[in-house]
Amino acid sequence: MEEQLNWSELDQRAVDTVRVLAADAVEKVGNGHPGTAMSLAPAAYMIFQKFMRHDPSDPEWTGRDRFVLSPGHTSLTLYIQLFLSGYGLEIEDLEQFRTWGSKTPGHPEYRHTPGVEVTTGPLGQGLATSVGFAYAQRRMRGLMDPEAPEGASPFDHTIWVVASDGDLQEGVTSEASSLAGHQELGNMVVLYDQNHISIEDDTGISFSEDVLKRYEAYGWHVQRVDWTKTGEYVEDVAELYSALKSAKDETSKPSIIALRTIIGWPAPNKQNTGKVHGSALGADEVAAVKQYLGLDPEKHFHVDADVLEHARDVIQRGKEERSEWEKNFSQWKESNPEESKLLQRISNRELPDGWEKDLPSFPAGEDLSTRKASGKVLSSVGPVLPELWGGSADLAESNNTTIEGSPSFVPSSKQTDMWSGNPYGRVLHFGIREHAAAAIVNGIAMHSSTRAFSGTFLIFSDYQRPAIRLGALMGVPAVYVWTHDSIGLGEDGPTHQPVEQLSSLRTIPGLDVVRPGDPNEVAVAWRTILENTENPAGIVLTRQNIPTYERGSGEASGNTFASAEGVSRGGYVLAEAEGGEPEVILIGTGSELQLAVQAREELQADGVPARVVSMPCIEWFDKQDEQYRESVLPSQVRARVSVEAGVAQGWRDLIGDAGRSVSLEHFGASADYKTLFREFGITAEAVVAAARNSLEAVRSGHLPLNRSTAAPSGHAASTTGDLP
Repeated sequence: MEEQLNWSELDQRAVDTVRVLAADAVEKVGNGHPGTAMSLAPAAYMIFQKFMRHDPSDPEWTGRDRFVLSPGHTSLTLYIQLFLSGYGLEIEDLEQFRTWGSKTPGHPEYRHTPGVEVTTGPLGQGLATSVGFAYAQRRMRGLMDPEAPEGASPFDHTIWVVASDGDLQEGVTSEASSLAGHQELGNMVVLYDQNHISIEDDTGISFSEDVLKRYEAYGWHVQRVDWTKTGEYVEDVAELYSALKSAKDETSKPSIIALRTIIGWPAPNKQNTGKVHGSALGADEVAAVKQYLGLDPEKHFHVDADVLEHARDVIQRGKEERSEWEKNFSQWKESNPEESKLLQRISNRELPDGWEKDLPSFPAGEDLSTRKASGKVLSSVGPVLPELWGGSADLAESNNTTIEGSPSFVPSSKQTDMWSGNPYGRVLHFGIREHAAAAIVNGIAMHSSTRAFSGTFLIFSDYQRPAIRLGALMGVPAVYVWTHDSIGLGEDGPTHQPVEQLSSLRTIPGLDVVRPGDPNEVAVAWRTILENTENPAGIVLTRQNIPTYERGSGEASGNTFASAEGVSRGGYVLAEAEGGEPEVILIGTGSELQLAVQAREELQADGVPARVVSMPCIEWFDKQDEQYRESVLPSQVRARVSVEAGVAQGWRDLIGDAGRSVSLEHFGASADYKTLFREFGITAEAVVAAARNSLEAVRSGHLPLNRSTAAPSGHAASTTGDLP
């Protein structure tokens, strides 16, 4: 990197070209966000051209710096740099901005446009996810090259982030930035575009804090560059260059630069207004911008050949930097053959041969909570899966998310009496920051191909939902561990008892919601989650102990329960009907699976052949072929009951028009879990009653609208009546 800024006339013309391309693109489609792309043009150009280590001919190069545009609405800020730098976007792609099938959608989309590292749009998510990038960079260095001097390892690089006023108002950035400062993530530089404008115009109406003082309190290196300080707007690129260089050179803490810009500059009438933030300038204003910059108002999407050639010189510079990196990397591989093999395996997201032999097996007859079973799984496979790491949002003992014997991921100065660790550890401590935890594990999985998990109570998945949704949208194989999964958590009461969360999470496309029904199901669930690299999963676990079933090695038969291997298919026959073909099918998940098993015994004793289906993951079951799904839930058996201690929404597709649900359609209460299940009618007796009701409906053809059952206590499981 140059010590002094070399900013030529061609560089300035390139920046001016960026401004008019942004204006032209929004004007052509008639909607979008031109203002920030115009005013940030010199900063974005400087990062791509003067600072970033990248090879536009290979956007996936391992040694590259990462660039994250957190305010995704200003996607043109990124797209135009990708065009100028030679990532494969051409002028036609900018002309097709925000249109069907284009490479330039309204917000940057991961895996859609080369050079886009993360999907951004919901404000705050980009910055929070980039903290996960920084975590991953440090962890990978620790796995592969911990003894290298600072800056000398092929695993050293910088995470560059552009953030906006809107990003820094979002709570998730406060959570993630606090963690970044605590973790002393010196590999991270945030350029904060402080233009004081949002959709409601001047942010002074709602946002007046001193952001840099806040970040200084977080433990960040802070700088301010104010292009308005003289009373006139002067883009001092040398000052910005100096600040960016200082930020990159600071490796003991993350850096943030507050860059005071005027949004939409140099639009003569709309700059510094809310209008230029999110709407087209209008033909006259676009023409005025071009005239001010000395460009032809009659030319649209025009780029001078010498400007484009100059900008794309970065391709050659990138190849030269990569060549130097490759020499260093080759030396590292020769000196570290075992680590090199590990890197290859992790990069390919391949699991080591035979790793599953380390999964624990739980003896039948032992009652154990699935959260404890999950903890035993993590500690058992931890030694053979160094890529597996994670932790909890201040609930490690409750979530059972600590890999035993492993150091914490924390600067040595931040160790505590309970938790020892080092900067390269594997046990994560998110503090009470559930939202950031989910965003960070998304970033870890995207950046490094390692497998990271975060833990909290299921009820607090509501705090995490925006990050979970983005993880699913991007197809990121992050893992969210959710314990205390029902009213079974007991005395903490309705504020902590999830009721609607399971149903709500299952509506997120691309998210696997896995609720195992005994300890051995937990082991197979974790194996299946780790074998899948296409999308995220949430594993949902009990606080209270539940039975461990005696199982055979194959399918269910007689009094023998089926192997837990069926979990990998989402749903399977746990216990088969006796005395003929099943007349009713009982479908259970999690701690309620035992109720289906108990109900089967009573029904069988009364001469009703009943099959129990364990359905830990509806998403996995839906992916099976029709023949398998029919074998588990034969269409001719219309009498069916689902039993789950949550709202029944979502079960209708599996239980059909004659089916019944034993569910919870209201909030919980504070009492021990046995009392709650009894009083709210989540019992084996309720399952039996529902089965008989469903059988009667099939036989009579009478299918009432109310398909939930009445609780023995008199509380209807489908109503929101007064609670005890």
